[in-house]
Amino acid sequence: MRDGHVIYWWAEILAILIFYVVYSTIRNVGATHAADAYEHAKQLMGWQRTLGINHEQTLNDWALHFKPLIIAANYFYGSLHFIVTIGVGVYLFRKWPNDYPRWRNTLGVATLIALIGFRFWPLMPPRLLDAHMYLHLHPGIRYHFVDTLENDPAFWTFNSGAMKSISNQFAAMPSVHCAWALWCACALVPRLKHTWAKWLAAAYPAMTVTVIVITANHYFLDAVGGFMIFGIGYVAARLFTRAGRGSATTPEPVPTT
Repeated sequence: MRDGHVIYWWAEILAILIFYVVYSTIRNVGATHAADAYEHAKQLMGWQRTLGINHEQTLNDWALHFKPLIIAANYFYGSLHFIVTIGVGVYLFRKWPNDYPRWRNTLGVATLIALIGFRFWPLMPPRLLDAHMYLHLHPGIRYHFVDTLENDPAFWTFNSGAMKSISNQFAAMPSVHCAWALWCACALVPRLKHTWAKWLAAAYPAMTVTVIVITANHYFLDAVGGFMIFGIGYVAARLFTRAGRGSATTPEPVPTT
C-alpha cells in the first residue's frame, strides 16, 4: 500500500475466520428467546402498518405462484450472501490494496454492530410465525407466511438438524444480508469499468431486499436496519483506518512480498 504497510493474504484469511467464529458464537446466544422474538415481530409489524409498508405476506404469497422465481430466490439467499461478499473482498485485496483495509474494517464494524440487535432485540422472522412449535405463542392467529426454503430447499434449509443446532433463527434485525449487499455495491460501483457492471452492482442491494422478503426471511425494516449499520460501519472505518482515504480512480499495484 502507499503507506508502506504490507497486507498478507494468509493473515487476512486467518483473521476473518477467527472473526466469523467469534461472531457466530455471540450471534447464537439469543437462539431460545422465542416469546420475546414473537412479541418483537408483532411490534415491528405494527410499526410497518403505521408506515404503510407491511406487505411481506402479500409479496410472499405472490411469489409462490412462480416456482422458478422462488427456487432462484432460495439459491440467491443461501449462497450469494457469502459468494459475492468474498468475491468483492478478493477483488479489493488484489486490485485496490490501498482501499481494502477501509472496506474490510467497514464490513467488520457493521457486522459487529448487528450483534447488538441479535443479542438485545431477538426478532422472529415471518417464516416462523406459523411454525408449529411456536403456535402456542399466538393461539388462533395465523399469518400465512410460507418458508420457501423448507418447501423448495436450495443447498441447505434452516430446518435441517445441523442448521437448527448452530443458527440463531431469531437474528433477523438488522439484516446482515442487506448490510453486506450494500457494502458490495458501494465498494464496486466506483471501481468497475463497464457501465453494465456498475448497474448490476448497484442493483444488488435491491435484489437482496426483494429476496429476503419473498422468501419470508425478513421484514422491510430489517433491510433498513441493515443499511443503517453499513452506514455506521463506513463512518467508523473512515475515522480509524489510515489507508484508502482517497477517491477510487485507478487500481493500486499489488505489493510484492
